[in-house]
Amino acid sequence: MAELINRPEYLHQLIQNKDVDLVKIVTGIRRCGKSSLLDLFHQYLSENGVADTNIIHMNLESLRYRNLSNYLVFYDYVSERISSAGKTYLIFDELQVIEHWEKAIESFRLDFDVDIYITGSNAYLLSTEFSTLLSGRYVEIRMLPLSFKEFLTFYEFDSSVTVEEKFQRYLQFGGMPILREYHFNEARSNQALEGIYSTVVLRDILQRNSGADQGMLQKIMLFLCSNIGSITSPNNIGNVLSNEGEIQHGIGKNVAGKTVDKYISMLRSAFIFYSVGRYDVKGRQLLKTLGKNYIIDMGFRNLLLGYRDGERGHILENIVFLELIRRDYHVYIGKVGETEVDFVAEKPNDKLYIQVTENMQSPETRERELRPLRMIPDNYEKIVLSMERNFINSYDGIKSLYLIDWLLS
Repeated sequence: MAELINRPEYLHQLIQNKDVDLVKIVTGIRRCGKSSLLDLFHQYLSENGVADTNIIHMNLESLRYRNLSNYLVFYDYVSERISSAGKTYLIFDELQVIEHWEKAIESFRLDFDVDIYITGSNAYLLSTEFSTLLSGRYVEIRMLPLSFKEFLTFYEFDSSVTVEEKFQRYLQFGGMPILREYHFNEARSNQALEGIYSTVVLRDILQRNSGADQGMLQKIMLFLCSNIGSITSPNNIGNVLSNEGEIQHGIGKNVAGKTVDKYISMLRSAFIFYSVGRYDVKGRQLLKTLGKNYIIDMGFRNLLLGYRDGERGHILENIVFLELIRRDYHVYIGKVGETEVDFVAEKPNDKLYIQVTENMQSPETRERELRPLRMIPDNYEKIVLSMERNFINSYDGIKSLYLIDWLLS
């Protein structure tokens, strides 16, 4: 078995929720480390005195469970193995392959003394039937590919490599844990990413959405990758593709917009993209129209488009977005009058306003980045993140931070 790589933040969340009467659901894109996390948790239980007879750990994509195709057979199989003495820990990997699995899970909760942990690679796992059945009785732990901080502990670097060079690697290769095996060999890494990407598209999207067109999905995916950090709407994406002759019109232009919306929602459900809404900072309301889309991992974007340094601004913005999600913020794009703030990040008792820019050297850039923040009338923290180490670390109370330092803080 491959050596398990610890991801303490996520393991800690599972341990904090241990024995709490909620189903623990770990979600995230394929191969981001969910199975390893469950293995680590299994190891933690064993090291802390839980007997093997009280741990049932199954990866349901394994052929040994091929006969457990529906929830009744699955329920009977597991029930026979639950220990009669003490609490049993049920750990189920890739549970989405069992039809109506949620009925079995709810029944285990009612019938036995168990603590339940499950993973899945698509958001259909948390679809409406499930949420209704288990409403309020589960906690979702969203797993992301490696943060930059984790990336630094995952890979071994020569001592001469600077943190900037490491960050450049991160921008280029992304944070999918599997790539560690290829030591930054571009061709091999791309092959591995291609494999994950194809599986996500084929298994988690096309199999689940009969009638979805693979070519169309690919075009929308490429459009989103090329327009990361740009404000778009399904209608204007539809119009661009229609003008390129990609979408055949039905009656009126709006057909295209609805189609695009449906495909973006499929990409969101497979955890490849996040869509972020806009928030009117002064009017304090969410706006219905126009948002941005961010990709789960830079490796996939670079695989599809090739790595181009010219778009670093948007790439950095994407990385900051993912880091805010990791830090448990709810994130919006801010609208202040006619200008934009890259991110409004909220927690129940905390709020941040963040601008992301490649550099702050020219007075014009500086003014463009600071102006929206100056217009915000409240006293929450306002930060500009850039790729230069600056002697000036504050402009009228607006913090100026080196992006790499912020990621490692």
